[in-house]
Amino acid sequence: MITSDAITWTAPNDDHPARAASQRSYSAVAKGDLAEWLTVYAEDAVIEDPVGPSMFDPEGKGHRGHEGIAAFWEKAIAPIATFEFEIYESFANPGSNTCANIGRIRTSFPDGSHTTTDLIMVYVIHDDGRVASMKAFWEPDRTMASFTPAG
Repeated sequence: MITSDAITWTAPNDDHPARAASQRSYSAVAKGDLAEWLTVYAEDAVIEDPVGPSMFDPEGKGHRGHEGIAAFWEKAIAPIATFEFEIYESFANPGSNTCANIGRIRTSFPDGSHTTTDLIMVYVIHDDGRVASMKAFWEPDRTMASFTPAG
């Protein structure tokens, strides 16, 4: 399901449907393809990235439905020049509808500056394989402490 060279996956890998959905999500983000990304998420999906109040979601209630998810994309994903995903752990019990991935995302801005985010991402899918819920656990202050100016 990984369709981008911007994803390094050294975690366990099989055809678990929630794991596959997470990989489709990372691939669409890495390619900068909002339309493809929205196909990964159910119409009633909720994204919490990060979980709790943040600069992307001051009330900490999550981004709901395709309209909310697209608005999140415009705030958090569209301004980034490149994403590099490194997933080094993935947990998905057979027969479950959930996957938890542990990894790191390097985000580079158009001016060449970048940050690194260490995080845990939990995906819950509907029976049709589309994501119902994605919760990303990371700390904005830690990410901002990793900010490296261009040059």
